Amino acid sequence: MNDEMKISDNKASADKKKPDSDMNLFSDIPEYDDNFTIEKLIQKILTDDRQYDLSKIVSAYEFAAKAHEGQKRSSGQAYIIHPLAVAYILLELGMDTDTICAALLHDVVEDTPATLDDLKKRFGQDVAMLVDGVTKLSKIPVFTKEEQQAENIRKILLAMSQDIRVMIIKLCDRLHNMRTLKYRPDDKQRNTALETMNIYAPIAHRLGIHAVKEELEDLAFHYLDPYAYTEIENILNNKKEEREAFIEIIKKRISERFRSEDFTNPPQIDGRVKSIYGIYKKIFLHHKNIDEVYDKYAVRIIVSSISECYNVLGLIHDMFRPLPNRFKDYISTPKSNNYRSLHTTVLGKEGIPFEVQIRTWEMHEEAEYGIAAHWKYKEGIQGRDKMEQRLAWVRQIIEAQQTSDDVEEIVRIIKTDLAPEDIVIMTPKGRSVDLPVNSTIIDFAYRIHTEIGHKTIGAKVDGRIVPLDYKLQTGQICEILTSRDPEKGPNRAWLNIVKTNEARSKIRSWFKKERREENIAEGKAALEREFKRHRINLDPSKYEELLSDDFKRHNCTSLDDFYASVGYGGVLLSKIIPRLRDKYEKLYGSETPSVAPLIQPKSSGRGNIILDQVDDVLVKFAQCCNPLPGDDIVGFITRGHGISVHTVRCSNYKAVLNRGSEEELSRWCDIQWSDHSATQLQTSFQVTAVDRVGLVYDISAILLEARVPIVHSASRVMKNGDAFFESTIIISSTEQLKNLFEKLRKIKGVISVERSTL
Repeated sequence: MNDEMKISDNKASADKKKPDSDMNLFSDIPEYDDNFTIEKLIQKILTDDRQYDLSKIVSAYEFAAKAHEGQKRSSGQAYIIHPLAVAYILLELGMDTDTICAALLHDVVEDTPATLDDLKKRFGQDVAMLVDGVTKLSKIPVFTKEEQQAENIRKILLAMSQDIRVMIIKLCDRLHNMRTLKYRPDDKQRNTALETMNIYAPIAHRLGIHAVKEELEDLAFHYLDPYAYTEIENILNNKKEEREAFIEIIKKRISERFRSEDFTNPPQIDGRVKSIYGIYKKIFLHHKNIDEVYDKYAVRIIVSSISECYNVLGLIHDMFRPLPNRFKDYISTPKSNNYRSLHTTVLGKEGIPFEVQIRTWEMHEEAEYGIAAHWKYKEGIQGRDKMEQRLAWVRQIIEAQQTSDDVEEIVRIIKTDLAPEDIVIMTPKGRSVDLPVNSTIIDFAYRIHTEIGHKTIGAKVDGRIVPLDYKLQTGQICEILTSRDPEKGPNRAWLNIVKTNEARSKIRSWFKKERREENIAEGKAALEREFKRHRINLDPSKYEELLSDDFKRHNCTSLDDFYASVGYGGVLLSKIIPRLRDKYEKLYGSETPSVAPLIQPKSSGRGNIILDQVDDVLVKFAQCCNPLPGDDIVGFITRGHGISVHTVRCSNYKAVLNRGSEEELSRWCDIQWSDHSATQLQTSFQVTAVDRVGLVYDISAILLEARVPIVHSASRVMKNGDAFFESTIIISSTEQLKNLFEKLRKIKGVISVERSTL
């Protein structure tokens, strides 16, 4: 085929193609139709109103068909059907020739002997770059499955920051895979659906591609919670005809009213029922009844100008009774993905609430096609300046992950920062700031500017002083109060308060640059605490051997580098400790004799063992429950280490009782304290209190007055702003501990005092 086969652009269609009905971008595709052929693709290209290089597209198809020859999908169909389906969806989005070619070729490098050089020589640099962007990394043995997934996402985002078409191809690839997911094994279905819900649907939302986002969510929800999906589907299907009739009546009523008004062009009026996952979020996640979901029915009105949008809003409020606090103006304050529209919820004569969305044609195209509208309406790469601004969040995600030293951080960032629900906060000067739901004062400060975040000391919301962990609400006016001290920086406790990864990344970066020695000390102490808590008893000289794999994972060249990463929050110990414990058992577990004769203690006449009367048997007190004289106790006969004393409330002892294994139960024996016991033992306790100046001093004064030796103590501010104090002390009995707790509970602001484990 030659260049004469290029389809000329139809300049007469300057007013842009308007959808016939309302909602589904892919309405001309039979639901989950896998009967795609090159003829069907060519037919779609010939009926489109834009220019395509058909010869290049057909050549890409022929190359892909030959490369995938003999390969089958899980459904048993020829593999080439998948690239054809992805190309067809991209045509629906109005993407350009190179994107369609890349869709046809997107799996050849990953699944066939073809190379990127082959593609570059035959189809050009752009097509090769797009294919490389969506090609998964080869398996790296040192990574877990989760880390491999995160690295693949990171690669796609890096390519996407250079050319957004990479992610648009990936989204359409995932959409077709989700449509055909029923052919995969159950575990693959769930894993793919979870990844889709947590990663790809939020990205589609941020790119503003509403139709793709909504279908991805519904399909993923179908596999993640089939019971709830079916339940909502049944609710919607039950009176389906009545609902459709209701929407038609409303549309007709609005249309009749508009006839007497003067519009540039007649408004288009569409109706729909909310998506299944959208209803699920309102019912199950927000604990609402189906009747409380006011926007499950929606009418969309599309007009020619912004002034007509507000005129229509007035007419709608004149025709129907608006519900209070249900009006949202996304025209004056667009969403973070540039979505613009007026939303209002009104009550019809039938007593049924419904939502009305009012927008212009330009807003509608942006809402349905999102960033893909740049290609559908011929801006394409030429609209790069506007696109650069809209893709700033991609760079923020990549930068945030780089400060974390944790490859999986990128997945957590997408799940939190790109969630569909946003709040809009105003500055005192009228600037609007978009943030995820539950964002705090600190998140807001860092979104405005990094230095403002670092120097934040307080805030006023709607003129009222609020704490730093205050959760902001849409429409509030927030003023940040900052310190004039040039040395002022963030607080480590902020890492537990912030919601956005942007703020968390900037706090970590500050500590990483400004407080290395402090980070090393903090990280070392945190690691030793975790080792002690998880019974990893290891000489510090062997730490590097135990941590060698994590040095590679987190780009650390020395133990101090690792301590520093832990100290500033780049490495999360909670994630690596289970792996370290397993490695510890393999490397050093053998140093403790695993098979030794049971030591049988001497028995007293009552069958109980008085501790003071046990001869030649080592007795140790378990750190999992810290028994004290006065506690009801039980003994565990160890192999080669005597008797380990536990309380009868100990979780380890209860677990054995629940399992009921005779072999395990035979190693537990009754023991008791002697009447004249003068044992001095360590125990730990924790105090939760309202944070205030002097709290630690008051607690320490009580301990000093009671002449209780203190082995260790520490305090910190919790995520909710309360203070948390913990201490390990030496004490002789539960009675002494009880008296001490009574005094501590009388301290001003104390919420609770509890005994804890080491």
